[in-house]
Amino acid sequence: MLEQIGLTNFKAFARQELPLAPFTLLTGLNSSGKSTVLQALSLLRQSFDSGELGHGLLLNEELVQLGTGRDVRHEAYQEDDPHITLAVRGDGCAVSWTAAYEPEADHLPLVGPAGDPGRLPTLFGPGFQYLRADRIAPEVSYPRSHHAVVTREFLGPHGEHTVNFLRAHQERHVAMDGLVHPGESSRKLLDQTAAWLRKLCPGVQVDAEGIAGTDTVRLSYTFGSGASASNPHRPTNVGFGLTYALPVVVACLSARPGSLVLLENPEAHLHPRGQTWLAYLACAAAAGGAQIVMETHSDHVLNGMRLCVKERRIPGASTAVHYFRRDGMVTEVLSPAVGDDGMLSDWPEGFFDEWENALDQLLD
Repeated sequence: MLEQIGLTNFKAFARQELPLAPFTLLTGLNSSGKSTVLQALSLLRQSFDSGELGHGLLLNEELVQLGTGRDVRHEAYQEDDPHITLAVRGDGCAVSWTAAYEPEADHLPLVGPAGDPGRLPTLFGPGFQYLRADRIAPEVSYPRSHHAVVTREFLGPHGEHTVNFLRAHQERHVAMDGLVHPGESSRKLLDQTAAWLRKLCPGVQVDAEGIAGTDTVRLSYTFGSGASASNPHRPTNVGFGLTYALPVVVACLSARPGSLVLLENPEAHLHPRGQTWLAYLACAAAAGGAQIVMETHSDHVLNGMRLCVKERRIPGASTAVHYFRRDGMVTEVLSPAVGDDGMLSDWPEGFFDEWENALDQLLD
């Protein structure tokens, strides 16, 4: 498991060390540095996947497109330390990579020896998923790639391979007992996906199949069961939220012990109840041995995690909450602890307090 990430002169941070837990929640106002943490981990992973991590940091590839050195170096860097450093502690070791600043380059060469990625199987081993906020929308068809879903078992940064992943692995059993939905006896991935989606949309069924004579696959939804089941519906004729949440559900259900899953805004386009249930699903994956790092703006996701702690689905010590706030070029991170009763040790100003602020004004 990853226990800490350190960022020096990288985007929003001049210097920051951030503890990580089996379930880590990142929150705060827009452009405060939350995505920077996920991007740093993904930058290391894409540099590794491209074979470049022994030489430098590859800023623009499949997972993230960060621009050039000028775009990623923190503006208030110290003259005595102009380089960009990404450091990770976990899996029994500490490894770092320091890259030289080249303002127009999108490949930043390393300064000094390269860290050994083999010492960090959580970040560089199998089971890695990164789902960005701009995920797949309802479409008539989706791409079909054997390499992505069979060789790499990867959903794609936009979740673009999710439908094909479901088609190829629909008979696979969900690995972790805690992820098995209590209302569905079958452990098959497709059946469990449908069971969890029914928490977002009661009665829904899901199917994924190849389209003959093409390199694409089709996703369809039906409602009801047996004689009362509806005809299959295209995603374009069903609510946006189901398809947008589908990659998040599949990423959690397909996780195994040792997997690392990075999620941006999983709550997008979902009813508050669905947001809470996604937190339950992510916590179940973390409790089973995967590591989840999630960026969210949803108090329903936060409270879903707190309820999981209170209900002993996951220990409070296995969670971390980081609240990011920015003043000019300075980003501050506050980290209230979660007690075993689900209560937070601190409630910083601006931390999910908008509902109370609005209520105070309504009652005034």
